[in-house]
Amino acid sequence: MLANLQPQLLIAIGGGGYVPARILRSFLKQPGSPNIPIQAIGLSLYEELPVTHAANATTGVVDQIGTKVTRTQWLDFSSLGGMENLVGKRILIVDEVDDTRTTLEYAIKELQKDVEEVSKRLGREGEKTEFSIFVLHNKDKPKKGTLPPGTIDESRYIAARTVGDIWICYPWEATDIDEHDRLAHEQKNQAASA
Repeated sequence: MLANLQPQLLIAIGGGGYVPARILRSFLKQPGSPNIPIQAIGLSLYEELPVTHAANATTGVVDQIGTKVTRTQWLDFSSLGGMENLVGKRILIVDEVDDTRTTLEYAIKELQKDVEEVSKRLGREGEKTEFSIFVLHNKDKPKKGTLPPGTIDESRYIAARTVGDIWICYPWEATDIDEHDRLAHEQKNQAASA
């Protein structure tokens, strides 16, 4: 399904989308073709809050879903010739998880605004830019954010797995990989015995 999208540009939502985007690029590369460029945007919906429960005391802070998307980094096309490289392209936005959908909604709306602005300035309004989305995990729950019409209907939204509303700690987020693996194993055993 990903191969059908034939993306010309990957945009990783940081920090969770960086590793999946890099892996996708390897799988999408066609023999004899150049690598698909990866750009990064930094968006954060999670915020660190002080520990309020003794069970979390070892970490000092706990991540909670915030109420507002914060832009920490945006595209840098200095090596690719400028923002006009968005116009008329097939762009795959990559993130690790679709939780509330708020971050994905923000990313697409802001990127669409950038494309419209550049298209108008260059007189290229007729060129269609197509955005698609890939996430490792889609949480099966009501979403706060919405995606543009057609994104899901036209198979331009791909989730490798749909899971329940559980907390997911990816290996690249772990500060202690052994502890990460131990906790993952415990969670797997608890799920099996339930």
